[in-house]
Amino acid sequence: MTAPDLTLSLQFALRHAPDLAARHRAALPRAKVARWIKAALLAGSDGLPGEFTVRIVDAEDGQSLNRDYRQKDYATNVLTFDYSQEPVVAADLVLCAPVIEREAQEQGKTLEAHYAHLLVHGALHAQGYDHETSHADAEEMEGIEIAVMQKLGYGNPYQ
Repeated sequence: MTAPDLTLSLQFALRHAPDLAARHRAALPRAKVARWIKAALLAGSDGLPGEFTVRIVDAEDGQSLNRDYRQKDYATNVLTFDYSQEPVVAADLVLCAPVIEREAQEQGKTLEAHYAHLLVHGALHAQGYDHETSHADAEEMEGIEIAVMQKLGYGNPYQ
């Protein structure tokens, strides 16, 4: 199957953490971000087209969004705001640079590999997958993530 069509806006909004900008821009070349999301679209929805905005934010903005939309007062790694699943998967993925950098270091992963996983994870959420609804749903979603990451040339993100 051919890669799905993708409209992608990649934004860096690190106003409170300008020291992170260069490192995170280097880990997120537009072509790779598009490849990672397309792989998730192909695996999750059999290749429906996608319209995604990927926004990289600092901890202050990440915490504010998580608090306002999920009532959890801390910065999390990725937030998915999904708008439609058919005929086009449309979503905003907001990734918190300081959290992702810390997690990558703690897990012994490259920044690029961790971003790839979280973008695949967020794109699957945008397609209706949810690991918080049941153990079976979590296993299904994680299985897809592992398969996609391996196809992209990365290891199992859960090991």
